[in-house]
Amino acid sequence: MNILILGSGGREHAFTLKLLESNKVNQLFVAPGNAGTANIATNITINPTDFNAVKQTVLDNDIKMVVVGPEAPLVAGVHDFFLADDALKNIPVIGPKKDGATLEGSKDFSKQFMQKHGIPTAKYQSFTKENLAEGFAFLETLEPPYVLKADGLAAGKGVLILNSLKEAKAELKEMVSNQKFGEASSTVVIEEFLKGIELSVFVLTDGKNYKILPSAKDYKRIGEGDTGLNTGGMGAISPVPFADEAFLNKVEELVVKPTINGLQKDGIDYKGFIFIGLMNDHGNPSVVEYNVRMGDPETEVVLPRIESDLFDLFEGVANQTLDQKSFSVTPKTATTVMLVSGGYPEAYQKGKEMTGFDTLENSIAFHAGTTLKDGKVVTSGGRVMAITSFGETIEEALEKSYKSIHKIHFDKINYRKDIGFDLV
Repeated sequence: MNILILGSGGREHAFTLKLLESNKVNQLFVAPGNAGTANIATNITINPTDFNAVKQTVLDNDIKMVVVGPEAPLVAGVHDFFLADDALKNIPVIGPKKDGATLEGSKDFSKQFMQKHGIPTAKYQSFTKENLAEGFAFLETLEPPYVLKADGLAAGKGVLILNSLKEAKAELKEMVSNQKFGEASSTVVIEEFLKGIELSVFVLTDGKNYKILPSAKDYKRIGEGDTGLNTGGMGAISPVPFADEAFLNKVEELVVKPTINGLQKDGIDYKGFIFIGLMNDHGNPSVVEYNVRMGDPETEVVLPRIESDLFDLFEGVANQTLDQKSFSVTPKTATTVMLVSGGYPEAYQKGKEMTGFDTLENSIAFHAGTTLKDGKVVTSGGRVMAITSFGETIEEALEKSYKSIHKIHFDKINYRKDIGFDLV
């Protein structure tokens, strides 16, 4: 079978490598892909939100399944586009339709969904520039720090955590009145700050059955000790040591089951991944957010730990037979460290030649912001490459990742040297 993967990051490279393990997969196409996917699949230079170009690619290459990596095509309705087109309607799309994707596309919608279905989450209210004064009043009822979230998609950067009430009011005004995060912040969700340790749990569902994938913890801030600006993610660990069986049972009973049942009750036919960002508050889970796809860089530690045939699981999603599919995970720990361009997440340069990544022995190099230029691999984004390793312990896996990183070179390379610091 020929499969098309939409996206260009480390997550999509991880999907490509994992799907190639299946003897049922014939050819893989990635749109637009990166230098890593170019080496093992066929890259197609199109924008994943240009649905007519996606259609042409599917028809030209006899594609029989589409796997959607990033959130933008899902929120824009790529699955709905396929179902509405006679030539495409029988081709399964792994990823929810537009109504399900609203769980990520609108923070306000997702909070309402959680409230409606009794899923534990922080108290919140939503505000626009029309009721800015009410937003100020709501902030005054909360204890610091104050959490402000752009309602729409802001590439993982639309969340502010502020310690000063004065600053929180100023930022709220900036977000709704001056559209600090563009259209995404025309509505802002203000919520109570949850204390605890954050982690992610991933679920694959066919709309009625589900598999809970390995837990992971990512590190968002650019600086050591979780300081500095937010990024798309600087590294990740799986499994999360404190997410023991008792905690994960609570997650399943209090979060996963009500989420899947809630989607069914609301008439949302959901086929794909649900990323559940959680806070472990003294052993009790509370949902921070939903995403409607796999996270990045979490995918680069979660997928390598899955021993089952990923294509087989996707077939189960497409046919609503996921409950009949075998699913197993290695007990080993996986760690990934993200190599980023100098200056990221602020201004950075592209086009820096990369060397050494093809000499790694004990790690997997997942390409993210890379491309081919004159036969050489060069940087093409802020987050460039994720280096994933296995170990019996976090320390052992991290040691391998860092040893591998020392072999990789490009101008102004940067990475965090303390991934997993709060877990060991």
